[in-house]
Amino acid sequence: MNYEGAPGLEFSGRNAKIDPSVVAKLPAGCRVVSTERHGVSLWANSGRIDVILEDGSPKSFFIKVVSKEAGRRMMSGEYESMAAIYNLLPDFSPEPIAWGAYESMPETYFFLCQFREMTTELPDPHKFAARLAALHETSSSPNGKFGFHITTCAGNLPQYCGWEHSWEVFFSKSLKLALEHEIAAQGPDPEIDRLAPIIFEMVIPRLLRPLETEGRSMKPSLVHGDLWFANTATDADTDAPLVFDASCFYAHNEYELGQWRPVCNRFGPEYVKTYHSYLRISPPEEDYEGRLDLYKLRFNTHVSALFPHDRNYRAQYDNR
Repeated sequence: MNYEGAPGLEFSGRNAKIDPSVVAKLPAGCRVVSTERHGVSLWANSGRIDVILEDGSPKSFFIKVVSKEAGRRMMSGEYESMAAIYNLLPDFSPEPIAWGAYESMPETYFFLCQFREMTTELPDPHKFAARLAALHETSSSPNGKFGFHITTCAGNLPQYCGWEHSWEVFFSKSLKLALEHEIAAQGPDPEIDRLAPIIFEMVIPRLLRPLETEGRSMKPSLVHGDLWFANTATDADTDAPLVFDASCFYAHNEYELGQWRPVCNRFGPEYVKTYHSYLRISPPEEDYEGRLDLYKLRFNTHVSALFPHDRNYRAQYDNR
């Protein structure tokens, strides 16, 4: 966990004290009545803040707190990612409110958003696929390139977000950074040394270059960036699908589906089929399965880097 504690500011029902920087982002005149631990995060401390507004009505907020430079990068990236999604589809995510630094603790950073009561069930395939397809289809890169205006993190590690005209170039740089993270975490591996040049010099050009050649073009779409099942839920009040913990950038829309292939995921074929009822497979269609396997490799590589003391993740990553 990238959290070193904030003495006196722990989330618990008996403690209504929160940092002044967080108070400044809450509605003016509200009174904090309680805090409690809420949610599960491998990288942050997370909680719920309950307040009474000036008019006497109750309202709740969700907060994450992370330490040091990694925390600053994680919280700023999550805020910008969630803002990008919320601004396009406000019914598809909690409203992000702010991110910032604690006043009372050095190198301690927070992300604050609207609290939404959620169920643990997977979202309905049709509702979820419709909103995800809408996100991909209606989004528009501000400069027509692949990338994002700020570095975002998957877990506690940064991912490549530089602006690139070519998806092939962007993806190559993204996979290279993930591979650097993985080797730094898990150590060198002769098989990776042998296969990496083949992947970068032959496989990526073969599978991704046709998307943007021979008269084909591709719109950079805003992707959630870390869309495994645990970053989705169903709103308990509206039954609408929700996404959170985003690490966005503009990408090939099918990149999102690569994370539905690792064995840890629970989005089955029905989700993929329903998604493509809204957005067709990119041409050339015959390369579709290979592209998704390539995107799966990117996710598995990054996940292996997140858990340096668990060799099982490299074993999964090696199962290419």
